[in-house]
Amino acid sequence: MFWRMVRGALFRQKGKMLMVAFTVALGASLATAMLNVMFDVGDKVNQELKTYGANINTLPRGASLLDDLYGVNDGDGVSDKYLSEAELGNIKTIFWAFNIVDFTPYLNVRARLVPPPGAYGAGEVRLVGTWFSRHLELPTGESLDTGMRNMKSWWDVRGRWIGDEDTSVLMAGETAAQRFGLALGDTLTIETAAGRREFTVGGIFSAGGDEDEAFYLPLASAQALADRPGLVSRVEVSALTTPDNELSRRAAQDPSGLSIKEWETWYCTAYVSAICYQIDEVITDAVSKPIRQVAESEGAILEKTQLLMLLITILSLAGSALGISNLVTASVMERAAEIGLLKAVGAPDAPISALVLAEIVITGIVGGTAGYFAGLGFAEIIGRSVFGAAIDIKPVVIPIVAVLVLLVTMAGSIPSIRLLLSLRPAEVLHGR
Repeated sequence: MFWRMVRGALFRQKGKMLMVAFTVALGASLATAMLNVMFDVGDKVNQELKTYGANINTLPRGASLLDDLYGVNDGDGVSDKYLSEAELGNIKTIFWAFNIVDFTPYLNVRARLVPPPGAYGAGEVRLVGTWFSRHLELPTGESLDTGMRNMKSWWDVRGRWIGDEDTSVLMAGETAAQRFGLALGDTLTIETAAGRREFTVGGIFSAGGDEDEAFYLPLASAQALADRPGLVSRVEVSALTTPDNELSRRAAQDPSGLSIKEWETWYCTAYVSAICYQIDEVITDAVSKPIRQVAESEGAILEKTQLLMLLITILSLAGSALGISNLVTASVMERAAEIGLLKAVGAPDAPISALVLAEIVITGIVGGTAGYFAGLGFAEIIGRSVFGAAIDIKPVVIPIVAVLVLLVTMAGSIPSIRLLLSLRPAEVLHGR
């Protein structure tokens, strides 16, 4: 009898029940889309930010100490400490290897520019050797394409990006080119203690920073000029990371001070400090440090983006609850005579309330199911339009949305149940 009454009520009020289902579906679809995007947005935001440079700097231990104590940076050539180029592939063997998006070595060389005829100015220049585009065969048997061209893709380059095979070509920073009166195609002579070589200006770039004062050339050429075969001054690493929290900040100061459980949690989470620690484990005498401006901005942007998604979810569900409340309250008022008659023949409040709740829950399940699948479509649209990639569907969202739909449906039913309980059969049946 109970379910026959539920079925009859649903069919008699098809219009209102469809509106309730649509309201639930709208809230569920927005919640599904926002939650899927929120759980996947970390990697997407980090991937977007990776196009603007590295977030980890790896230095030789001696150079790092001088930087900490005296502010002498690795480009000053004071420490005379280096890392081994042969070990760089080990970076992709750490626990968080798949989070390493890119890495590029640099060798800083003290040199003197002998200007070409017709140019002006001579003197010391900042010369930097690097990988422009390098294909690596890794110790794991995998291969990787990396280099500065990927790392600095946002640079504005006139001319062309040179390759590692262009051993007699270099790229000049805009400031350096202006200082020495250089143009594309000019030939210049670089002189170091190990000898001198001629190079052609293949590209002039604008990076908007200190890089504009330097000349960049293939790493092998820089190593030959500096007489430092197989050595590099530092390595920039671009990694996908998890925003810092209290645990990661304590670990960054002193990992040995963590308990075993804390250490395992920290080591197995993609905190920037954990990735730095793991890089130091595979590179001899290396000290890796997060580039704080980048790492902290990544965390701040990610937290604000996730907060925005959460607020949209909460507001959409609150709107659904209000809509359900209005619709179901109107339904109860229309059925006041029917409810009054049930009470008059002795039906208790509990079964009557259960009847109304069953109708709403069934409608909510239908609307929630439709809303979930619609939300997957919305998430895909958001992923494609904002990040240019599909959003990974998270199975954990299904029970979360189910619970949220149930809570919203029940919350929206509270005013109608209170109205139902306040109805008096005598007054209702007499039209009052």
